Amino acid sequence: MQRRSLLLATSASALLGACSSAPQVSDYAAQTPVFDLKSYFNGKVKGWGIFTDRGGKVVKRFIVNMQCTWTGNQGVLDEDFTYSDGTKQKRIWRLTALEGGRYEGRADDVLGVGLGQQAGNAFRWGYTLLLPVDGSTYEMQFDDWMYLMDEKVMINKATMRKFGITFGELVVNFEKQ
Repeated sequence: MQRRSLLLATSASALLGACSSAPQVSDYAAQTPVFDLKSYFNGKVKGWGIFTDRGGKVVKRFIVNMQCTWTGNQGVLDEDFTYSDGTKQKRIWRLTALEGGRYEGRADDVLGVGLGQQAGNAFRWGYTLLLPVDGSTYEMQFDDWMYLMDEKVMINKATMRKFGITFGELVVNFEKQ
């Protein structure tokens, strides 16, 4: 019984420690260059990315070409994806810049509203993507992090989860054209 209690206490402590050490966008507030979404996502942007399963195996590669425009605090990110298997996909994000580095966005294959926060060189974006797989559609929660490296290069890493279980990751390297 004592051994079981010790194991339970150790597990709970490790879990709480892991939760408390999760990065927050504010952790990057002092990092430069400052990531101004309205400036970076304005004009043409190209990205090269991979999807990996929960074991880290690459299951799909893609290229995305984006045409981005802003009018005041309203932005449109028009994305054209070409996947390694030859399939194509289009997603159009409609973004609104809010006070304090916050953003919200909508797209046809996103459930509800995506919410984002910018600080320093980082942007964190959370949303639920309606992901089609083999004739079914799954609601996948995305925890999407973008890091501006310089005026042209940005690295994006996202984790896909459902019911709190990680199903895979996405990594994209973007270049402003």
